[in-house]
Amino acid sequence: MRDAVIVSTARTPIGKAYRGALNATTPQRLAAHVIEHAIERAGIEAGEVEDVILGVAMQQGFQGGNFARQSALRAGLPISVAGMTLDRQCSSGMMAIATDAKQVIHDGISIAIGGGVESTSLVRTEEMRSDKDPWLAAQRTSIYMSMIETAEMVAERYKVPREAQVTCFPKSGPL
Repeated sequence: MRDAVIVSTARTPIGKAYRGALNATTPQRLAAHVIEHAIERAGIEAGEVEDVILGVAMQQGFQGGNFARQSALRAGLPISVAGMTLDRQCSSGMMAIATDAKQVIHDGISIAIGGGVESTSLVRTEEMRSDKDPWLAAQRTSIYMSMIETAEMVAERYKVPREAQVTCFPKSGPL
């Protein structure tokens, strides 16, 4: 059996929610900073990473969508690197690391990044401060594309009609 080992670690400092130095720093930027430094410390190239799994307990506001994928792109990883966000509340980050280990041991992945992120200042507020990471919105515009927009692009680019994209289930009987 293969072993999974942690070869590099990195973290951000902890700040005071709503008033500290990191108060308005997007969680994508925080996670990207950590990902960049973990890769550097491991002595690998960004393209060698096969998956990024991040645990986020409050998947809302800035931390909505596929936050792990957003963070991977913000860190400069190639678009070929997958990303998955998971939520297990008090142990989301540990679950992400355990999932990465499972992928290395059982699924044949060689290099994965796992961890956890929370930016209380940008999600747990009265107005929820829901917005897009400005850097991603400017540099990777398609990251915030809705699934219907994705379906339309597939239909146009690959000549797959929308009707064919939803025929996963038999036409008769309940789902």
